[in-house]
Amino acid sequence: MWAEISLKAILHNLRVIRKQVGAQRKILAVVKSNAYGLGAVPVAKALQKAGTEWFGVTCANEGVELREAGIRNRILILTGFWPGEEKRLIQNNLTPTVTRVADLGHLERSAKAARGTARLQFHLKINTGMNRLGISANEVECFARTLAGCKHIELEGTFTHFASAEDFTAQQTNDQEKVFRACLERLRALGISPGIVHLANSGAICARPSTWADMVRPGAILYGYYQSFDPPQKKQEVMGQMALQPCLSLRARIISLRDVPVGEAVGYAARFVTKRPSRIAVINAGYADGVVRALTNRGWALVRGRRVPLVGTISMDLTTLDLTDVPEAVLGDVVTIYGKDGEAAIEVSEVAHEIGTVTSDLLCALGRRVPKFYV
Repeated sequence: MWAEISLKAILHNLRVIRKQVGAQRKILAVVKSNAYGLGAVPVAKALQKAGTEWFGVTCANEGVELREAGIRNRILILTGFWPGEEKRLIQNNLTPTVTRVADLGHLERSAKAARGTARLQFHLKINTGMNRLGISANEVECFARTLAGCKHIELEGTFTHFASAEDFTAQQTNDQEKVFRACLERLRALGISPGIVHLANSGAICARPSTWADMVRPGAILYGYYQSFDPPQKKQEVMGQMALQPCLSLRARIISLRDVPVGEAVGYAARFVTKRPSRIAVINAGYADGVVRALTNRGWALVRGRRVPLVGTISMDLTTLDLTDVPEAVLGDVVTIYGKDGEAAIEVSEVAHEIGTVTSDLLCALGRRVPKFYV
């Protein structure tokens, strides 16, 4: 099995995003979780060359990996840091996120010990209703008082994260935006500049211009995958405005072909039983590679430009397909799990919708042993 990642498509999507939000706004490319399973280092290198100003990662380890690979642009640690990591952040020029008022003391002590001439810059995350990370709105004054006593650190940016930016049937995103803007005003009234303001994730970039602020944070759309908007017609509107190109093709080869009589079981637990004389193929890929187990008896693949069903339980290393209706298929033929084959296509977002998950879940499922080729 192998994955083909189109850097050309990713750079196309970057241009589409820049056109959407305006050239005056900065782009923070979210390359966490190994760039959604697609390869953080090669993706970040291509984006850096194309002028992306910032990168977003989850933790110090992800940031250090990019630094060691030669990424020199700004890197924001989106989910904060654990006390004790500050020295490593400073040494690798990684920008920390403060998610608790107590984080300020840890940063101040480490920045003072580093004895740099410039103050350590950080970003502040405000919890506006998602209730995961960030200081609460009622902690803004406490944050301001604590920061006033810190002489070696500086607030460079302020952000929040939306819980349901793609849902236009609910009020939650509008409420979050109101809470966030009220917090910004309170910071300013206390004499603190919020710095670079950013709150737009992929869904908000596509359809909520009021949230674009100073910088936007594309994730899934950078890789060519739209959100599941509600109502569904909103997606058609977005697709008309932003012509994204999916970047991933996932392929394998047929390693076995077997004629199976009617009434025979295929795979673990006999979850598939032939209803006709069938031609069953095996490919060298399973759930350890990214063919998720939820596709058991409900997934599809492309062989010679035609859709064929995945049959039987998806196992760790192997997947079986029913090729009865493609009699010309032979050993060694390429099987496309995601991507195009001739005029036919199966995209990750389509599969995610069918099995009730999100695109990024399937992208991140790509196994470590899957070779990646950058086109």
